[in-house]
Amino acid sequence: MTVFHQQCLWEKATPQRIEAGSLRGAIKADVCVIGGGITGLNAALRLLEQGRTVCLLEAHEVGHGGSGRNVGLVNAGTWIKPDDVEAVLGKQRGERLNTALGQAPAEVFALIQRHAIDCQSRHQGTLHMAHNDVGLDDLRARESQWQRRGADVELLTGAICADYCGTDKVTGALLDRRAGTINPMAYTVGLAQAVQRLGGTLYQNSPVSQLQRQGCYWLVRTAHGEVCASQVVISTGAYTEGEWTEQRRSFFRGYYYQVASVPLSGAAADEILKHGQGSWDTRTVLSSIRRDAEGRLLLGSLGKASNKPDWFIRRWADRIQQHYFPALGRVEWEMHWTGCIDFTPDHLMRVFQPAAGLVAVAGYNGRGNTTGTLIGRALADFLLSDDPESMPISFEPMTAVSAPALRSCLYETGFSLYHAGQCLKVVL
Repeated sequence: MTVFHQQCLWEKATPQRIEAGSLRGAIKADVCVIGGGITGLNAALRLLEQGRTVCLLEAHEVGHGGSGRNVGLVNAGTWIKPDDVEAVLGKQRGERLNTALGQAPAEVFALIQRHAIDCQSRHQGTLHMAHNDVGLDDLRARESQWQRRGADVELLTGAICADYCGTDKVTGALLDRRAGTINPMAYTVGLAQAVQRLGGTLYQNSPVSQLQRQGCYWLVRTAHGEVCASQVVISTGAYTEGEWTEQRRSFFRGYYYQVASVPLSGAAADEILKHGQGSWDTRTVLSSIRRDAEGRLLLGSLGKASNKPDWFIRRWADRIQQHYFPALGRVEWEMHWTGCIDFTPDHLMRVFQPAAGLVAVAGYNGRGNTTGTLIGRALADFLLSDDPESMPISFEPMTAVSAPALRSCLYETGFSLYHAGQCLKVVL
């Protein structure tokens, strides 16, 4: 019998690792990128392609944060509807962001192809599944709003919905053909390998301790070295550590856990998401559902698994699986893991330019695969051109979110209570 344990599936499924030591001594570069996730790596890649010298510092190892621990959905758009984006940002700015994020999945898959990244990518779309009539109304609104913008989305209902989802517990599902799935750790490692091939200097286990302006340059210090650079990109997201930047106050942390089964086979398993999409449902405390390349069933939801006993996580996974896919019978769960999300109150990202030659980003709200790819490239283009119009969203002052610790605590408490209700079959 498999022992249920804490481990990130994507790390297990990505045997290749980046060979890079920690920074020791002083070096110079045109640009220092802080953060070895998708955003920082794609920024570095773009800068290298344009002839800049780049040094990238990662506090742990490449893919340590959300870039290597997420669900692996390559989504278009934001968590909120495109009309809502325009309501918050204004018609012109909102339209620019919606257009850019609508095209972001194509950018991800183009990068994968161009750099021959083996990350089990599938460009078959995603499914946003309605768990009740209110959820179905939400999906109808999303379909209408995206179709007005020319997006290839379609609301599936009836028999075709059941065929795509593999369950009769979903009244409708919004198929977004722009989107798809990846192994996010393998994608991140592949970007890092491309950076190294192009001559970028990458250091792991090198957390930044100080960022200081000195004349025309920035000094980025670690425990055993420093980088002198004309420009700096901060792309540490929810995993920002230390007192060296105010960016960590621009969001509040949330968490997302996932549970993976042993590889499944047989007729019942083959019916689940058999056309290759990843999915999530319309619950406020959502459940994500997808398969991996080896046939595992992956379930996820908002909140931490690391602070709960294994029996609780298994019971929650059993409850979701038995609701959606009862024909599977008893499923053996193999592993679970938790990632961190940088939330903002309006669920929109923030980009900052606190000083000349310094740019930063935060607040992906759980959409890092596409948003990180897009924003990494956009930040690089801005540093190359000094043209704010190269950005899909305008720079803002780096203001602090009020009571971030309290917000995180309230979110986590609410998620935990909801999951307890699911385990007790009080809610679903």
